[in-house]
Amino acid sequence: MTMGLFVGIWVARYLGPEQFGLFSYAQSFTFLFAAIATLGLDGIVIRELIKDASRFNVLMGTAFFLKLIGAALLFPILFFAINFTNNDSFTNWLIFIIASSTIFQSFNVIDFYCQSKVLSKYVAWTNSISLLISSVMKITLILNDAPLVFFAYVVLFDAIVVSLGLIYFYTKKMHLDFSCWRFNFSMARELLMDSWPLILSSIVVSIYMKIDQIMIKEMMNPEAVGQYAAAVRLSEVWYFIPVTIVGSVFPAIINAKKVSIELYCFRIKKLYTSMIWMAISIALPMTFLSKYIVLLLYGNDYQLAGDVLMIHIWTGIFVFLGVAFSQYLISENLAMKSFYRTATGATVNIFLNFLLIPYYGIVGAAMATLVGQAAANLLYDFFDKDLRGHLLVKISSFVPFNILKGN
Repeated sequence: MTMGLFVGIWVARYLGPEQFGLFSYAQSFTFLFAAIATLGLDGIVIRELIKDASRFNVLMGTAFFLKLIGAALLFPILFFAINFTNNDSFTNWLIFIIASSTIFQSFNVIDFYCQSKVLSKYVAWTNSISLLISSVMKITLILNDAPLVFFAYVVLFDAIVVSLGLIYFYTKKMHLDFSCWRFNFSMARELLMDSWPLILSSIVVSIYMKIDQIMIKEMMNPEAVGQYAAAVRLSEVWYFIPVTIVGSVFPAIINAKKVSIELYCFRIKKLYTSMIWMAISIALPMTFLSKYIVLLLYGNDYQLAGDVLMIHIWTGIFVFLGVAFSQYLISENLAMKSFYRTATGATVNIFLNFLLIPYYGIVGAAMATLVGQAAANLLYDFFDKDLRGHLLVKISSFVPFNILKGN
């Protein structure tokens, strides 16, 4: 991850704020609709694999083909959406190249199996190999003065490498055969019935994660997107931590529910506390060193990014907490709550972007993102009678001593 971060910074310095802004915009625009390709299946499939391993091949095969269908649906939706932008043909070409990577991401169902069996090491190895290869490719492109479009093709190539890596570990190390996967219409209907609230939720998450960069380009210019994206990259690079940890430990937390509700609730609270204080330990030093870090890493062309980083880094607290909370909602069959809370966060974010960007520019967008994340992952619970009691669990999780108690 460290190597990937610094290569990414090198790419940003090479492209400059304007071209890097276009590249980031294309990625953000694709991400805005990419949730459709996932169909909200990730957590649902993991839960079902843990509950009933006897349906393993049917679950894997059905989830795989559903994700392929979702990836195919992405392209006509993108073609329709770009008509409402002021993009030129080159920007749209970048978007469709990057969007092609979602087809190969269908093999991420192997990742679901690894998470259900706490075998995340194979996924980590796959991602590390992919990151190494793509980093070498990006460095080669920089040294040969390659144009921007080649960096978009690297995004597509990354997805291909990851899919091949997952297939290799699945067949050679776990000694399983993906040719045994079977599609089942009844299983597909069952999964989609459970996941449709998460599809809506994922779309809304995409909106309030990336809408800021879309709105900055439409309301300002690509160079402003580049400045903002440079800061966001330093802020979001830490987000792999909660995804990795929660993905690895939550199956054990679900199993704790079979032992006792008290143990289950205690472990959830302990996880919340760990997530919150990991994020705070990252945010504090980054706040005071933000301008120095940006100047050191990106150079003088990205001076405005320091002010954005100083604010945006604090969204990590609510992102870390939200990753754990999302798994709690899935385990409690409260998936619809995910949609409501993320819709609240997205609405707040968009409204504040319209309000703050004209006056504060990209710093206003960072403020909007921070408040939107807080609204989705904390403040929403106060207005939901079913989650109001759980809000107290979250608030008490800000006390660091919870990490040290118990087993």
